[in-house]
Amino acid sequence: MRKILIVCLVVLLSSCSKSFLDRDSLTALAEGSFWKSESDAVLGINAIYDVLQDRNLYSGSLNISAGLPVYDCLGDNCFNGYKWEGPGNYMEANVDPSAGFFSFGWNATYRGIARANTAIENIEKIPSSAISASKKNELIAQARFLRALFYTHLAYYYQDAPLITKVQTLSEAYVNSNPYSEIAAQIVTDLQFAATNLPATYPATQYGYATKGAALGILARFQLYNKNYQAVLDATTEIMSLGYSLNTDYAQLFTEAGENSREILFSVRFNQDVSANNELFSSTFLQAPKIDVQPMKNMVNEYYCTDGKPITNSPLYNPGTAANNAPQKLNRDPRLAASVYFRGDIFLTNPTNVTFNSNTATTYGLRKYIRRGASAAGIAVFNPGGQDFIVIRYADVLLMRAEAMIELNQLSGAYPLINQVRARVSMPSIETVEGTNLSKLALTDILRHERRVELAFEGLRFMDLKRWGTVQEAFQRAAGDAVPSYLPTYRGLKSETFAIPLSDLNANNALKQNAWWQ
Repeated sequence: MRKILIVCLVVLLSSCSKSFLDRDSLTALAEGSFWKSESDAVLGINAIYDVLQDRNLYSGSLNISAGLPVYDCLGDNCFNGYKWEGPGNYMEANVDPSAGFFSFGWNATYRGIARANTAIENIEKIPSSAISASKKNELIAQARFLRALFYTHLAYYYQDAPLITKVQTLSEAYVNSNPYSEIAAQIVTDLQFAATNLPATYPATQYGYATKGAALGILARFQLYNKNYQAVLDATTEIMSLGYSLNTDYAQLFTEAGENSREILFSVRFNQDVSANNELFSSTFLQAPKIDVQPMKNMVNEYYCTDGKPITNSPLYNPGTAANNAPQKLNRDPRLAASVYFRGDIFLTNPTNVTFNSNTATTYGLRKYIRRGASAAGIAVFNPGGQDFIVIRYADVLLMRAEAMIELNQLSGAYPLINQVRARVSMPSIETVEGTNLSKLALTDILRHERRVELAFEGLRFMDLKRWGTVQEAFQRAAGDAVPSYLPTYRGLKSETFAIPLSDLNANNALKQNAWWQ
């Protein structure tokens, strides 16, 4: 079914917006003639959503610069074969503040924040005769949700950064970073406002706008990152009353056929047929799947056999040979075959079948999210596509809630949550394999395993590793895979946070580099 997406429009000279419906061009709009009506406010909100589709954010790329979908290469899940995109060089400690990897995402994020601030200030000024109070609050909630989402990326990766919550004049633009605690407080405040004022659902023609569930989901994720476990339970309790459910087909979820699933709390929408709205994270080459994101051996080994046991303990495991890794996928957790290509798998089906011959550095290929052939209109797999990127989904919510319960010593409550995620792919329950009355440490290990295999290659691994304090261990696992010409090198906080871009430091004398990068 053809998606109804936001079409890019220029607003207020430098801002860009998208509309769910066809609209007249606004390329000549000036500030004095805008922000007068509800329709203006909607276009202003759409301009913020447009930034999410930036190549350096959720769109990603094929071989130029890394967007968020490639961030699972930060750690032990996958190898960034094109190291120049950013994560590969970062893992090898081959970056400094001048790296484009640090500036591209930083600049896109602040562009989104600036548009959000513009919308928040101007929508508030629209007279009541032109917009109802409830609609005004809803649209401001959209802007505050998006501002918070942008700031979570700064918090996760840069930690300290300028906190800007209003439209700046030129003289006000020269500011230093704010401490993480202030950024965190603003994120929570914005998300709480959004959760209170956003609707639970939108009409099908407006699918893609943030809802109450989206705000609560991002809030739960951020609170978990900050180890505020009771707040995680509070947020997930509300989410579980909103009608979300797991998609019955795990593999389908990461295709265009699964984009309207009730599992999805929030996704960034893309349309292959609209050049301003397409993406590159699902693109691939004709000779091998997605060279810049290659699943690593230690990640593949993490998937259990269908008896629920690790490959080191299960009689069902077949290691294959150095020349043929295909037997490794037999009798394994179905999420493995849905996420990874093995030798002999057909990875392209249109216009002709193409077989993967393990011609990657890790010998494995990425399957999750990756297109398998040309579109109906003949658009090739290496050209931009229309796959939505899921920012947060219900399985993540269940596992976040389980983790919070374990940390609060509410151990019995974690079992059914993890079991629900396992049951979706017909994997046995905790009780069946590991038993009952497990220790907190044992349940923690189970939870962390489940998060890794359920959410693999979705860009979330680095945040998990940081929260658990296991980044260095992940570097060691990645190095232990001995991928040719890849030498992950851990160097303390420089391997856990990004540098403030040198270009911004040079342009703003008030801005100081974060201490660990000085």
